[in-house]
Amino acid sequence: MTPSPARPLALVGLMGAGKTAVARALGERLGVAVADLDAYIEAAEGRGIGELFEREGEAYFRRREGEVLRKALAAGARVVACGGGVVLDPGHRALLRDQCDVVWLEVSAAEAARRIGREGGRPLLAGAPPRDRLETLLAERGPLYAEVAHRRVDTQGRTPDQVADVILADDGRSVDA
Repeated sequence: MTPSPARPLALVGLMGAGKTAVARALGERLGVAVADLDAYIEAAEGRGIGELFEREGEAYFRRREGEVLRKALAAGARVVACGGGVVLDPGHRALLRDQCDVVWLEVSAAEAARRIGREGGRPLLAGAPPRDRLETLLAERGPLYAEVAHRRVDTQGRTPDQVADVILADDGRSVDA
């Protein structure tokens, strides 16, 4: 087993980048606690992300996301799968940059759309073709992911286990593989 990272690993990136699956793979390999922020929010709220967006709005969800991120880090999570929009809040970006080793899991909008398929529960994809909406989200969020990320890993054509291998093989340098 690979030793636990000195700082928690936080995975950021577009929906469909594989943050949840890669976090699970990393947690298993490292033998550490994993926090999936979206899953934590759903459990705490007793309802899905789609319903939260619909009933409470995105601003409410982003506040909850920050609360859950802080709680997960305080509780000792060593790998954190962040929601795709966590970087929209400057305070969340600062927290991630200051307390975590942030890895941007890069994926093209086309590949993200393929991975997501026709899954429900993605409120930000409602009302437009998924690929078009993902391209817009990536254009908006890409600079924020770049701002917060300590490292970048291209997930195109890689399984979650392969992405985890790349992250764990990194010696601290930026990964543009």
